[in-house]
Amino acid sequence: MRFEYLEPESIREALEMLSRHHGKAKILAGGTDVMLQIRYRQIRPEVVIDITRIPGLDEMTFEDSRGLKLGALTTIRVLETSPRIQEGFPILSQAAAQLGSVAIRNVATVGGNLCNALPSAETPQVLIALSAQVRTIGPRGERILPLEDFLTGVGKTVLQPDELLLEILVPETAPHTFGTYIKHSSRGAIDLAIVNITVLLTMEPDKRVCREAKIVLGAVSPTPLRAGNAEKVLRGKKIDGTVIDEAARAASEEAHPRKGSIRGSFEYKKEMVRVLTGRAIRDIAVAAGAT
Repeated sequence: MRFEYLEPESIREALEMLSRHHGKAKILAGGTDVMLQIRYRQIRPEVVIDITRIPGLDEMTFEDSRGLKLGALTTIRVLETSPRIQEGFPILSQAAAQLGSVAIRNVATVGGNLCNALPSAETPQVLIALSAQVRTIGPRGERILPLEDFLTGVGKTVLQPDELLLEILVPETAPHTFGTYIKHSSRGAIDLAIVNITVLLTMEPDKRVCREAKIVLGAVSPTPLRAGNAEKVLRGKKIDGTVIDEAARAASEEAHPRKGSIRGSFEYKKEMVRVLTGRAIRDIAVAAGAT
């Protein structure tokens, strides 16, 4: 397939190209998804705009009391191996390590992973659990919005054809916060998830009672799904076997996977949500010393 290939060297130049080729251009970041989609004719852009030469989009910064800023071109491998992320946001590092092979993680970017908007993707659901926001820019100016509002469906986001994702903003986590990410797939990290879940719990100082809970389910709805009822089960409760089982059942009831999926039946996925949610909460309880 033939297309015009462009390499802007600034955000302004990239936006001019997007406006000039309105709706006919595709952004190339890491290219691990986009180039496959082009190869298999899932998309047919007339123009491919490679933004990897724009300075600053691969920067990662930490600010006291404000948290983490990830440039859209930050690679998944950096999320996996950065000592600062491993220390301050270990669940993000854990999830990044389960995205494809090392070769893929060296090239794939967090911005590309978000904009590709697969329901089974690793980083979107973890970043939602971490209350992340995204910053975009276009002819009408900048926008900052919750990641939950950025993702709208399978392969769909709120980005307009003339907008660009600039960075992801991740606030500091509260003290006594523990989390885990579990991916269930046929062939491990190299394969797409059949079901994946993120659980993030903030405990009271005694580390026995749950103050706040975030449970995000992947591959069981068009976008990563917050299991709000399951979260309510945990808030204000001592984490014991009864509460864990109740939260796991609630999460399973909230999941609504697509029937007829080739990656797992409706019933199988709902059962795996129950099993994996229970496992994740138990693992966190042990790590926090709550049991």
